[in-house]
Amino acid sequence: MTDTHSQDDSLRAKLNGETARFAWKELQRFFASGTVIAVHDELDLVEVALQIANDNKEAVAQWMAAGRLGQVSDEQAQSWLQADAALWTVVVRPWILVQQRAH
Repeated sequence: MTDTHSQDDSLRAKLNGETARFAWKELQRFFASGTVIAVHDELDLVEVALQIANDNKEAVAQWMAAGRLGQVSDEQAQSWLQADAALWTVVVRPWILVQQRAH
């Protein structure tokens, strides 16, 4: 196993352990500061966090271009607030990644 692969596995495990569900109302102040990033439910939240932490610009750009990763819109924020939504979250400084999983 390569050292990079081992580091990725270690970071993946750390990020997975740091995921948690938070009510959107608890995240609003971070949304207001522009640090909340929405991750489409088709993507693996931990994998996205890993690629951001590893500064994989190519993967991030592809997800953004496909509309699967990006800042939360005002409309989405309002919808989550009205629904009293709880989202999966993980922090990759300075970002807070959020994901609403399909039921």
